[in-house]
Amino acid sequence: MTTAFENTEQIRAYYGQVLQTSKDLKTNACCTLDGLPPHLAGLLDDIAPEILERFYGCGAPIPPAIAGCTVLDLGCGTGRDAYLAARLVGPQGRVIGVDMTAEQLDIAERHLSAQMKRYGFEHPNIVFKHGYIEDLQTLGIADASVDVVISDCVINLSPCKERVFAEAWRVLKPGGELYFSDVFADRRLPAVLMEDPVLRGECLAGAMYWEDFRRMMAALGCPDVRQMSKRRIAFSNPDIEAKIGMAVFHSVTVRAFKLDVLEDRCEDYGQAAYYQGSIAGYPHRFTLDDHHEFETGRPVLVCGNTAAMVQDTRFARHFRVTGDRSTHFGLFPCGPGTATGEDAGACDTGCC
Repeated sequence: MTTAFENTEQIRAYYGQVLQTSKDLKTNACCTLDGLPPHLAGLLDDIAPEILERFYGCGAPIPPAIAGCTVLDLGCGTGRDAYLAARLVGPQGRVIGVDMTAEQLDIAERHLSAQMKRYGFEHPNIVFKHGYIEDLQTLGIADASVDVVISDCVINLSPCKERVFAEAWRVLKPGGELYFSDVFADRRLPAVLMEDPVLRGECLAGAMYWEDFRRMMAALGCPDVRQMSKRRIAFSNPDIEAKIGMAVFHSVTVRAFKLDVLEDRCEDYGQAAYYQGSIAGYPHRFTLDDHHEFETGRPVLVCGNTAAMVQDTRFARHFRVTGDRSTHFGLFPCGPGTATGEDAGACDTGCC
């Protein structure tokens, strides 16, 4: 076992043995259905109750327009999000679920045949792999083989987040997307908190500081990460509040695209984007992030990064972009900040 996987036994025990259902959680950090889009919420009825009862997520990290895609779910657990993705990618798509907790995977695999039958798929389009999200290569997941990587409140549990993101970036195809929900703190947390199995298991002790995450992604070649949504986490347990209440925590849904042309500032090239209204479930408007909503047919001035995100990815057939990068007009007016604190204001990097 390499040092990247130290102390994982503690997490395996918490999710494999201590937690029997989501009701056993002591905070709402790792379990909420808030914000689940109607088109996803409507699909839950077709998922086995046992899968849903042991769901420990903090968001809804399944992006639209994934029909026919290969989707990788990091820390898939009992498979709720993996099965939702399998339904949406369709029989021509593929889903890979990875988790290190055998008890969770046993539940996911036990329902595989029944779920495929409910979906009307002749052959399974999903496979579950027992292993570490820090080491996808050992599991046989090749370079540039995945269209979308998702994860739901799992990366905070990893003792080596840099390796998780590096592996996700390795397996993504050019133009592919990392789309995940996780817990972020408004500061760097004391390392000693990681020794507390409850704080760690409840997705708090390992929460990322947004600026460290942003720098980590920039080092991988992604200088512009976007927030989709943010929800403050409440402490209902006084013992947990006493131990870690000095920090403010948010559940944040994030998207990042593997694009070589992204810059670390929002640059203006005089471009405009038109949403065609063609993404299933989004006939009137499409939300790219927390400050880009495209109304069907209406031109929206965009920076060079945003233009690339809608014209050099799987969204290309749903958008028309005018202009190119031949003429530069300086900095593009920036939208809301991407910091996770309560007083987040205008940003100066990586948020367009």
